[in-house]
Amino acid sequence: MAKSSGRLGPTRNELPKSPTGIKGLDDVTGGGLPKGRPSLVCGSAGCGKTLFALEFLARGALDHNEPGVFMAFEETAEELTQNVASLGIDLDDLVARGKLVLDHVHIERSEIQQTGEYDLDGLFIRLEHAIDSVKAKRVALDTVEALFAGFPDEMILRAELRRLFRWLKEKGVTAVITAERGEGTLTRHGMEEYVADCVILLDHRVNDQVSTRRLRVVKYRGSLHGTNEYPFLIDDDGITVMPITSLGLDHPAPTERVSTGIERLDFMLGGKGFYRGSSVLVTGGAGTGKSSTGALFVDAACGRGETALYVALEESPHQIKRNMGSIGVNLGRWEKKGLLHFFAARPTAYGLEMHVAVIQKAIEQLNPQVVVIDQVTNLEAVGPTHDVKLALTRMIDFLKSRRITALFTSLLPLADEIDHTDVGISSLMDVWIMLRNVESDGERNRTIYILKSRGMSHSNQAREFILSSRGVELADVYLGPEGVLTGAARAARVGRDKAEALTRRQEVERRRRELESKRAALKAQVVALQAEFEIEEAEVLQSIEEMQLKESVLAEGRSEMARLRGADPDGPTNRRQRNGQEGGASEQNREKAGRAKAGPGRRAGR
Repeated sequence: MAKSSGRLGPTRNELPKSPTGIKGLDDVTGGGLPKGRPSLVCGSAGCGKTLFALEFLARGALDHNEPGVFMAFEETAEELTQNVASLGIDLDDLVARGKLVLDHVHIERSEIQQTGEYDLDGLFIRLEHAIDSVKAKRVALDTVEALFAGFPDEMILRAELRRLFRWLKEKGVTAVITAERGEGTLTRHGMEEYVADCVILLDHRVNDQVSTRRLRVVKYRGSLHGTNEYPFLIDDDGITVMPITSLGLDHPAPTERVSTGIERLDFMLGGKGFYRGSSVLVTGGAGTGKSSTGALFVDAACGRGETALYVALEESPHQIKRNMGSIGVNLGRWEKKGLLHFFAARPTAYGLEMHVAVIQKAIEQLNPQVVVIDQVTNLEAVGPTHDVKLALTRMIDFLKSRRITALFTSLLPLADEIDHTDVGISSLMDVWIMLRNVESDGERNRTIYILKSRGMSHSNQAREFILSSRGVELADVYLGPEGVLTGAARAARVGRDKAEALTRRQEVERRRRELESKRAALKAQVVALQAEFEIEEAEVLQSIEEMQLKESVLAEGRSEMARLRGADPDGPTNRRQRNGQEGGASEQNREKAGRAKAGPGRRAGR
């Protein structure tokens, strides 16, 4: 399947078209009006029919080198020239250059006599002469009612209208014929729309004291076209049609990242911030810091040398600059350097469609890299939610097509409503950041968290959003059995946690010292017991030695006594005594040998 560009472009075997040059209209019609065929533009007074016809001729002469003829039945050439001069169209210059013929045909109803058959031969001769004089490719007739105002016969009207449209088609010119809207019909006579190849309806309506112009292509023979109602406006550049279908979903998706202006918020967005060209929504209640977030964003952009546009819908630029100075953000310096531009106006000054168009025009003139719109909920004052959403959808697509990173702020009337916005554009956003006021312990504190961020990993944790003269700080909230704590409660809880942690550390150190003391005491006790044992051992060995020595002396005495008595030393009795003495001597010898082997150190230990 071929990729759709979102524009109703020409398809195979479609009839040729003449571009109107009117912004947005060529997108709706798929290239312009049917070339060489008549088109009908109808509507009530003040809807812009005459301007439509004049701009069609002027754009054709200037942009496509197609001369034109404008035949007016109500206004003179001088009046037409003066009326469109404020729109930047110089009809006198086009006439002087042979690009345009202005012809005023005066028709007075009282002077018309309906006698016999009525025909338009005189008009055809006059119109053909004007076409041939400049070799016109485009023709406009304004308005057809004036031409048939004095003839109520419907048969004559129908016949002459068909003849007029057929004659224009035979001449091969692309014609625009204007007509007044009737009661319950597109035109006053209710028949022009049936003979025209293309019918465009212009409508100027007022709802809740706010006027809005709408355009609808009622029919277009032989061509696909947009069938919805499209808002349009008239400004100093002429007519601008803003079709929501004219901007497709083929805009680029850059991978470059740009800072949010808040370092820790960048970290929460994967460490790099937003994707360039993305749309960011910052929602929250009153006083949560939405405007401050937008100001920090443009401050970071200007710091990178980029051009930024700050659209303020409820505050003046001077007030914004003063307020942002309280958090250490100096926007005035960027304005002086020409990097930051303000557009400040309440939507009620223009109306919804005009306001959006003026913003879009400012963007086209400045070509910024960053745009902040603060805050979009103010647009609801001049239009229903559905129209606001359509207007913002066009704005978002327009910004994406130009790779402009846009930040929108939106007010939530109820802080607890976090799953939708009043204007219903959250689904269109790439990043949605939520700011909330949390009340606890008699104070209100701000929190921030990211509801969604397409195409990148992001934090799912809340942070405390702290605004001070030093700027913006994102602090971790306290999560515990008491719930989420912020502000003074968080600081107090953190202080208590630190004190408790210090007490636990001190208790651990005390117990460690006690254990070391007991270990040292145990070691000393072991040394004392060992010393006591060695002393006791020495005393026992010494007593044993003394007893053995005494036994040896007694044995020698008995042996000597026996000798003195003349007893046989080899007798049984003497042998037993001698063996006992020898055994005692041997034992004494072994003991002496053991002490000798132990060495002097052993003896000294004793």
